[in-house]
Amino acid sequence: MSDYKFTREADAVIIGAGNGGLASGATLAKNGVKPLILEKHSSPGGFASSFVRGRFEFETALHELADYGPVDNRGNLGQFFDELGLDVEFVAVPDAYRLITVRDPEGNLDITMPLSFEAYIEKMEEYVPGSKESVTKYLSLCKEVYEALAYLAKNKGNVDKEVLLGEYGNFVRTCAATQQQVLKALKMPKKAQRILNAYWSYLGVDEHRLNFTIYGVMMYVYLEKGAYIPKLRSHEISMALEQKIRELGGILELNSEVEHILIEDGEVIGVKTKRGEYIKTSQVLANVSQHMAYSNLLYPKNEIPSRCYQLTNARILSPSAMVVYVGLNKSVEELGIKDYEFFIYDSMDTQESYQSFSSRGRTNVQATVFLNCVIPDCSPPGTSIMSITTLHHGSIWADVKPEEYFEEKERIAEELLLEFKKGTGIDVIPYIEEIEIATPATFANINRKYNGSIYGYECEVLDSLIPKTMTIQDEDENLIKGLSFVGGFGRRSHGFSASYMSGELAGRLVAAKWKETKK
Repeated sequence: MSDYKFTREADAVIIGAGNGGLASGATLAKNGVKPLILEKHSSPGGFASSFVRGRFEFETALHELADYGPVDNRGNLGQFFDELGLDVEFVAVPDAYRLITVRDPEGNLDITMPLSFEAYIEKMEEYVPGSKESVTKYLSLCKEVYEALAYLAKNKGNVDKEVLLGEYGNFVRTCAATQQQVLKALKMPKKAQRILNAYWSYLGVDEHRLNFTIYGVMMYVYLEKGAYIPKLRSHEISMALEQKIRELGGILELNSEVEHILIEDGEVIGVKTKRGEYIKTSQVLANVSQHMAYSNLLYPKNEIPSRCYQLTNARILSPSAMVVYVGLNKSVEELGIKDYEFFIYDSMDTQESYQSFSSRGRTNVQATVFLNCVIPDCSPPGTSIMSITTLHHGSIWADVKPEEYFEEKERIAEELLLEFKKGTGIDVIPYIEEIEIATPATFANINRKYNGSIYGYECEVLDSLIPKTMTIQDEDENLIKGLSFVGGFGRRSHGFSASYMSGELAGRLVAAKWKETKK
């Protein structure tokens, strides 16, 4: 055995206190495992945080949580938080979205969709007469997919084929399909397809490559459980999870960066911190990408199976974001803003919009929220908070010279604000009191994500929820025993809710293994 001088030992070490790391830490601690969470920053949460500029406290990343649900209809995430007893106040988002297109060759849209199955179907029929049957079939399929995934998770990927085919046959038939293929098969009117695809930018993959299962589950949980946000920004969730971990006996150490995950004979044996401390453990849960783990963290290199590199290099990193945070000295009432969430696109040609992520030219996509429409007192009286998010592949910022960086990001921010005016007719520029602009370079610097990626890997059919769920027992252990991935790079793909539940799942699996070793 290697001659490492371990100074202490942990039941499990979690690298990173982002959403997945905190969720896995709380799950482990709740199940009697004492986790040690090592976070390189001075505060937990990762993207689940907030910051203050002047009179305004801005939400860093969260638009809304899926799969939380009201008290009488909790989703998986809501149940998880309830079981932990988190002291967080959540507020319901009133509508699904307002969708606006501004240069659409098929005709510009300006529609608002509600958050419930029946109301969504009826509103779609109002906008697109004759769409009710196909939209109803689509949403029924979304429900079946959600229930089938619950069955797979309950059985840890080991399923009875007769049950799967008998009760969830449509799920089996569509699990390898794209969103576009399913809509086409249902013969849904084109305009209804355009309206239904509004959420696509939340996943960062165009409808022709986006796995239907991912989009279908997202549609189901939004319409069945609603959308929610924490009253005191997403950092409230991070702090509540940290408090719960400590209450349950877990340890979270800030300003503690891991330099290496130590492996020997195909198994994890410990970690080394950048302070030079060696910590013994047989379980590491990494809230980082597989690219980061295999390229920089695992040591020694000759112990890494070639399969790790093969699988990782087959994946496509999701886009990063540019976010414009704006504090306005006018209230939403004074501005005439009534909607919380705006999707403003050039058109609903998702392939063309996806391709625009590779250019800093005119942006085709923005998702804009006004926090005061859900939390009226989130800013001082007579003011409001606005944030605009667009997607970029982080590599397109590599050729920007340092002396041109601020001018370039200000140019794009102004363009986004003007696009909002074009879509809504509302000019907010004269009322800007505070503005902060984050680019992929910002996210790369703050969260050490390659190219500033805000998601995990792209949700294509071959690297999506189904393959990851079906390999739930073996995926990590067949590569390196004792190493799991959580968060946006875990089994449940990316997004806030998925990252929390990825951590919860990994925590349960590791806790079960740990208990077996103690028998």
